[in-house]
Amino acid sequence: MNSLDRPAWSALNGPQARLGTWNAAGTAVRIDPGYGPFGGAETGEEAALLDLFLDDQDEIWVVEPEGFVPPPGLVAVKQGALVQMVAEGALPPCDDDGIVVLGEADLADMAALADANKPGPWGSKTHLYGTYYGIRDAGRVVAMAGERMRPAVGLAEVSGVCTDPAYRGRRYAARLIARVMDGFAQRGEVTFLHSWADNAGAIALYEQLGFRVRRRLVAMALRRG
Repeated sequence: MNSLDRPAWSALNGPQARLGTWNAAGTAVRIDPGYGPFGGAETGEEAALLDLFLDDQDEIWVVEPEGFVPPPGLVAVKQGALVQMVAEGALPPCDDDGIVVLGEADLADMAALADANKPGPWGSKTHLYGTYYGIRDAGRVVAMAGERMRPAVGLAEVSGVCTDPAYRGRRYAARLIARVMDGFAQRGEVTFLHSWADNAGAIALYEQLGFRVRRRLVAMALRRG
C-alpha cells in the first residue's frame, strides 16, 4: 500500500507517531485531539476505533480510499469526497515579499481564518504541525498556509490554506502555498495536499501551481452509535 492511500493512518504509524494515542491492542490510533480529530485502524480492524472515543459526542475523522464503510458500532455524522493532489515538475516561483512566519501571537487570527474558510479540522495545536506562513494587513493576519500530515519520510502536506474573504483575488493563497512548497523542497520533501472534490476554484489554483490529482479519497467523521 502506498502511504498516501491512507495518509492519517500512515502518518500516525510513521513520522508523526509521537502525536498518536493507541488502543490497548495496538490496532487503532488517534491523534492528540488538540491537533485535530484524525485517526485510523488496521485494515479489517476498524471497529477498534471504538476504544478511542472520549464520549458519545466525540468524533474521529478517517481519511480513506473511496468506498470506506464504517463498521458496526460506528456511524458517519459527516463525510465528504476529497481529491488528493501531488506536486509534479518545477516548483512555482516563490515571492516571499510581505510573507511572515506566524507564531503564538497570531493564533486568534489564524483560528478566525480557519473558521471563515473551513479548510479542514482546526484545533488548538494545529499550528504546531509545522511552520505556518501568513500575510498581514494593519497587523492582522489576512491569509495563511502551513503544513500538516507527513505519511512517510520525504512527503509533506500543505494545509490550512485560508484567505479572508475581503482579500481574495490577490493571489495570496498561491504565494503562500509556493512559500510552503519552497520550505519542503529545501528539506527534500515532495508536496501533496487534499481538496474537497467540489471545490473547483481551489483545484484549478492547485493545478496552476503544478499539482495533479493522484486519487480520490473520502473524509468521514465517525461517532459511536
